[in-house]
Amino acid sequence: MSPVSRHRFERPSLRKRPAAAPATPTPEAASLFSRRIVDSEPQDLIVSDSFADALTVPDSGSDASTESGAITQVIIPRSTPELLAEIASTWDLHPVLVDDLFHANQRAKVERYDEVLFVVLQSAVYIDAKEEVEFNEFHLLMKDDVLVIICQGDRFVDGTPIPGSLGGIREYFTNEKRAWTKDRELLSLGPEALVYRLLDTAVDGYFPVLDGLQIDKDGIERQVFSGDTAAAERIYLLSQEVIDVLHNSTHLNRLTQSLGNGASKYAIPDELRAYLDDVTDHLTRVLAEAGELREALSQILNVNSTLVAQRQNEDMKKISGWAAILFAPTLVGAIYGMNFDDMPELHWAFGYPMALGLMLGLGIVLYVVFRVKKWM
Repeated sequence: MSPVSRHRFERPSLRKRPAAAPATPTPEAASLFSRRIVDSEPQDLIVSDSFADALTVPDSGSDASTESGAITQVIIPRSTPELLAEIASTWDLHPVLVDDLFHANQRAKVERYDEVLFVVLQSAVYIDAKEEVEFNEFHLLMKDDVLVIICQGDRFVDGTPIPGSLGGIREYFTNEKRAWTKDRELLSLGPEALVYRLLDTAVDGYFPVLDGLQIDKDGIERQVFSGDTAAAERIYLLSQEVIDVLHNSTHLNRLTQSLGNGASKYAIPDELRAYLDDVTDHLTRVLAEAGELREALSQILNVNSTLVAQRQNEDMKKISGWAAILFAPTLVGAIYGMNFDDMPELHWAFGYPMALGLMLGLGIVLYVVFRVKKWM
């Protein structure tokens, strides 16, 4: 399971800034990264020391600041209590929203507090070596033309591990900027488009997870029919991962439904609704495949239980057969061991060899009978 299944109920500790600031900025010292998106074109990434500085990030063009369609994107790879408090103070956030910001491990949801839209996303990554699904949580805050992305785990939305160096983070967003060239039409629809794009990225990450679970399910089937006794535990563990995927994708589906219900109320463009419908369609496929996986694992568990019962029956037949074979000489020995004075063959010279032969003969007869009946 993951920081997922085995650690999902533990709150991740918020990383604090080092006491002495190093000469070269690091993600821990300057934990905010911001950029403007002007004319559907992401600008250069800027490192900021405070949320207020991130909101005033300059544009790369001299007249770009006058562009009405410009969007400010603020990324926080590693948050701190001080930084969250600054965001809450700067935007005068609702107390309930502030409480949500300070507490991770929440289900996917969308809520609106006055002018602020709050979205919780859960992305998924499959760790094949451990056969575990790792879920990562993200808090999105949108107000006017600003979108703040707060990472609660150790990965970005697409599943890429968050680099430990400033250069690594810059490289990641440089590659993302090149990938966004095909999304110019989407980015022109405003800051809501960024929310939908992140949602779509998170949902698309569930398909590789399902592929990994499917491969392991096939391996379990082979393991079950090979008679491996460890298959049952593996089925239970993999079933738990599938259930986690089902729960998280169900909450994501409810999130998309809430966004769709609010599209008319908040005048969301029709083009953006089309993107949301596409995300909903992907989620429907995720839910269907996860449900099929859960049902398949349940059937495999039943088959495994049946095979185990059959093997136990075969073992019991063998045990019963050997018990019967051993009972025959025991019976003869018990009769001749009663020490009665008047017993046939008691004083006969061939009584001892006859008793041994009788024991051996009965054992052989019973063994042959059981072999014919395929009990042995």
